[in-house]
Amino acid sequence: MRSVLFLSGKGGTGKTSLAGAFAALSHEKLLVDCDVDAANLHLFLQPTALSEGDYEGSKEAFRDEASCTRCGACRKVCRFHAIGEDLAIDSYLCEGCGACVFACPEDAITLLPRVSGRWMIADTRLGPLVTAELTPGEETSGKLVMLVKQKAEDLGGERGIDREVIDGAPGIGCPVIASVTGVDAVILVTEPSLSGLHDLKRALGVVNHFGIPPFVVINKADLSEQLAGEIAAFVAERDVPLLGKIPFDPRVTASMLEGRSVVEDGEGPACEAMRAIYRRFVEAFGA
Repeated sequence: MRSVLFLSGKGGTGKTSLAGAFAALSHEKLLVDCDVDAANLHLFLQPTALSEGDYEGSKEAFRDEASCTRCGACRKVCRFHAIGEDLAIDSYLCEGCGACVFACPEDAITLLPRVSGRWMIADTRLGPLVTAELTPGEETSGKLVMLVKQKAEDLGGERGIDREVIDGAPGIGCPVIASVTGVDAVILVTEPSLSGLHDLKRALGVVNHFGIPPFVVINKADLSEQLAGEIAAFVAERDVPLLGKIPFDPRVTASMLEGRSVVEDGEGPACEAMRAIYRRFVEAFGA
């Protein structure tokens, strides 16, 4: 399966907007949203759920009142202050580390799976979609991304689809590393600012570490032509292809509010730029 992943050094650079444009322009593809902390690719797609379920990514301690002798050994070893003076376990503070389980002399505490999010497989107007959302406060985003990718691979096999458009998470953390693993190309979306260049360098370092071909797109490039030029020079020095620059265009936001990609409008500078970027990527990487 050939897959292209969209990443950015931080949120708000237009990564999902460009992924949505590729979703509209590509044919016979599977759509995957690996930004499980803030999934929003579905906002372009009007999905109809086919199957969904709970994701159990972490564990939580439970105390058996009948077996507990109230010795307090569990409370002494809990570094997260999840066990109160009455020995009640606070589910919001419990990290599922298991220290209390080992400390309890009566085996009165056990670790049980905890629901950490939800996954969904859906049909959309632009193709099948696999997405998921992590429960706020949970910390197992990387594992949920791997679950999403596995379900996408299975769905692609069932439907005979061998291409993926993947919307990844911003930054360089666990969900990004999990998203990058096994993809064929990465398109890094940045913006003309000092922080944009800084974050691009960090994200590019992750992609290079995994030996995956990177491409770069500068969004809202006309907001600072000087910084856009600095970014272009930076990627040129590192032989990273610059697929293009997208100008600021209010039509992008207007289209998003109507639940579609700007390339579906067929007009405007951002639409033309995204279509050109898609053509260049296809020429460089293949359909």
